[in-house]
Amino acid sequence: MNKVVLLGRLTNDPEVRYTQSGKAVAGFTLAVNRFSGQGQKEADFIPCVAWEKLAEIIGNNVSKGQRLLVTGRLQIRSYEATDGTKKRVAEIIVNEMEFIEKRAAEHDSGNDDPNPFCGQVMPEEEIPF
Repeated sequence: MNKVVLLGRLTNDPEVRYTQSGKAVAGFTLAVNRFSGQGQKEADFIPCVAWEKLAEIIGNNVSKGQRLLVTGRLQIRSYEATDGTKKRVAEIIVNEMEFIEKRAAEHDSGNDDPNPFCGQVMPEEEIPF
């Protein structure tokens, strides 16, 4: 079974591009904390790739510093660099993503209502039935 779950912060804004066939692909790096044996916090910087609709959602709604929870699989691929050397890359192919916190702009808007689409609820004694 090849399943990876990561919780981390984006090191940069996601980079979204499109393949020749028109598929969206988003690349980003997550900084994921880990604790060393002496209790000190260290970080691993893990490259992630999302495809198609998920890539567009990430590109439009996620920015540097934001926390994300991603689920996916580890993929190791090989390619030949322009100088002719063979390279290997390990990356997470993202299948699912969850927002852990709001974007900074949403925090600054002053709207702390967790559900801005609902109207004001009347106290129980004012409900007419």
